[in-house]
Amino acid sequence: MSVVKAAQKGLTFYDPMKAYNGYNFFCPMGTNNCWLMDMEGRFVHRWQVPYPPGLHGIILPNGNLLYAAKPKDPSEYGFGWTRTFRGIGGVLYEIDWDSNIVWKADVPGQGHDFAVKENGNIIYVGWEPKGIVPDEIAAKVKGGRPGTELNGQIWGDVLVEIDRDGNRVWEWLAWEYLDPEIDAMCPLENREQWPYINSIWICRDGNILLSTRFMGQVTKIDYPTGKVIGRYGRGKISYQHDCRELDNGNILVFDNGSHRHEYQPEYSRVVEIDPNRDEIVWEYKANPPSDFYTAYAGGSERQPNGNTVITETDRGRMFEVTSKDEIVWEYVYPQYVHYVGRLANNVWRVHRYSYDYPGFKGKNLDPGKLTWVNRIWGPDAFVKDIKPCIF
Repeated sequence: MSVVKAAQKGLTFYDPMKAYNGYNFFCPMGTNNCWLMDMEGRFVHRWQVPYPPGLHGIILPNGNLLYAAKPKDPSEYGFGWTRTFRGIGGVLYEIDWDSNIVWKADVPGQGHDFAVKENGNIIYVGWEPKGIVPDEIAAKVKGGRPGTELNGQIWGDVLVEIDRDGNRVWEWLAWEYLDPEIDAMCPLENREQWPYINSIWICRDGNILLSTRFMGQVTKIDYPTGKVIGRYGRGKISYQHDCRELDNGNILVFDNGSHRHEYQPEYSRVVEIDPNRDEIVWEYKANPPSDFYTAYAGGSERQPNGNTVITETDRGRMFEVTSKDEIVWEYVYPQYVHYVGRLANNVWRVHRYSYDYPGFKGKNLDPGKLTWVNRIWGPDAFVKDIKPCIF
């Protein structure tokens, strides 16, 4: 099996002997549901959440859901934000197993991603007025299309750390630490935002990895000083998402591939970068490469057995590959909803949790409790091996 067939939905392939078996958690974009699904495509739990995700969610070791919510459209914040600010959330919620709210933090301007520290504090990515790049620095920022600033300004990203009481205990403003000449933007991008951070990862040494999308680069900063201590993937990756440190010290990145130089049509891939040499030591891409592509979002997560679980957001596709590029599990989310002006089945990022994950202890994971869901979206709801109509 090589790539997803466009006419298929639900579970399309599963090799239980080669896959890393567990439960799959994901928050579809534009819906008020977060799902836990087994390897056979059966839904085993649903969290009904107050607002659609904005955009990230995880299952905590206590079994609760922690997710960023999107209570309103970016245009409603009054800053003149355009559609490029679509990653905006605004509220962090902790939801228990029965979908009750047990904790909430209002975080206006929060966007895309967050990370939880060992002490329970949360660091989130966002945009705030204090992050607007000063004119004298904005004039030095290389790249981007001249004259495309937002009302004459460039919005810089901010990182904010809050404790569980909602107190702000640390912050980082991108324009204070990035170099406007070294950290240049893609020349085809609007100059509304710089650098456009879409993922955050806390490394084992306590420092922070950032996916700086408009720079085509993974950036590492020192915590707590904020100083830039590493730049990876420049000239090798493009418009990437979901950077994370692996157990071997390498960096796994979802390389979206927009505005890539060497190949048309565009394609996505997943790459593993050795930060000591800034070289790609492993990659997964489809054959032909254009069979795997999402211009926005996407994710990749290395499993304990060496496999990698990948999210192709634009097609609602989740799949698992071995280190030798063999697809051993594949699922296409079947529900389409209105999202950003169109019908879409987008999934931000899927997480694979092992069967013995502490958060599942004592929980009811019987798919029979979601009978109606599995009847319309489960493994028996779809005819397999459908061939698309050709006119």
